[in-house]
Amino acid sequence: MRAPARVEPRTLAPPERRLARVSGVERLGAYHFISAEDEQGPPDPRPGQFYMLAAHERWGGGADERPYLPRAFSHARARLESDGLALSFLLEAIGPGTQRLSRLEAGEELALVGPLGIGFRPPEDGTRALLVGGGIGVAPLLCLNEELPDAGVLLGFRSAAHAQAAALFPGSPDVVTDDGSVGRRALVSEPLVAALDADPAATVFACGPPPMLEAVRALCVERGVPAQLALESGMACGYGACFGCVVPTAEGYVRLCVDGPVLNAHMLETAIFPGAGH
Repeated sequence: MRAPARVEPRTLAPPERRLARVSGVERLGAYHFISAEDEQGPPDPRPGQFYMLAAHERWGGGADERPYLPRAFSHARARLESDGLALSFLLEAIGPGTQRLSRLEAGEELALVGPLGIGFRPPEDGTRALLVGGGIGVAPLLCLNEELPDAGVLLGFRSAAHAQAAALFPGSPDVVTDDGSVGRRALVSEPLVAALDADPAATVFACGPPPMLEAVRALCVERGVPAQLALESGMACGYGACFGCVVPTAEGYVRLCVDGPVLNAHMLETAIFPGAGH
């Protein structure tokens, strides 16, 4: 595997909200894949950073006066084109905020702030990259895979409908599902154990639901394998003002939106904490 460039894991964002024109919304099994042209934002967001998103014309109080706050999403793709940065996001419509985002159409506007937070760092010297994703957490690993094309890719999903997101990845990622409808029936930590047994000289990059991240964290810490975990917690602002995403670490409390969302596994006693996965 070629050595990746040593780059700063944070690209600074303009502080104000801006509008990006939606270029397409594709249904991908259980998910929606939204693409938008960001003409005014930075051209080089880092894999693992995130954006605060809102459907510009569909936001504000609805029938139940929800939602008022944007939602945090790591970008799945970021490709520089002649008219700006083409951004893509993977989402599952499970609440009023994500439902409004999923109903966007080409030509409408997506309000966003970002990129925010600290993204993934390059693999440790002398190690290969292993990308471990669960469910919607595969999104930031997609753009990381473009940067690390020789990485091993291990993906876990609930069902065949969710596993359609694996088609976004090049090659043949190792896919498992909770119900065995795609690949074999297993948790994604199982192929990770096999991969580390075969070659322990790896740096693990993981994103997914808290129980999955905790399994990855515990496994990597026990084996002394460096791991970077993209965590999720409730975020209202995205830039450190509200303290809604504070999590405990071995170095004290940190705000995921400015000190993360990517943290080294050895900093954590657990990846399961109040607010995780919101």
